Amino acid sequence: MRQTGAFYEQQAARYLEEHGLTILERNFRCRFGEIDIIATDGQYLIFAEVKYRSSSSSGSSLSAVNPAKQRNISRAAGYYLTVNRHRIDMPCRFDVIGFDKEEIRWIRNAFDYRG
Repeated sequence: MRQTGAFYEQQAARYLEEHGLTILERNFRCRFGEIDIIATDGQYLIFAEVKYRSSSSSGSSLSAVNPAKQRNISRAAGYYLTVNRHRIDMPCRFDVIGFDKEEIRWIRNAFDYRG
């Protein structure tokens, strides 16, 4: 399962780079959770979650980023900003890259910070 996740995270990173983003980190982990991809997009710092679904029986990949997952990502992002001493006013965005079978969907600003 982890191998499949790593494959799609690599595909998502490549996709984002092809669309002009610069990848800063992958699989950032801390006590609050994990962020799959951290990147920059112009002036924005992007915290991206990658989800894959081989079938729609358990819902779409994008629906898997539920409020609890959003809270964990938000808390991990706050920790990342603190330990990396980013400006307090740096614009950030939470994106989701979903793979449903072979279709890729990138939702920019998919959710707001949930502290």
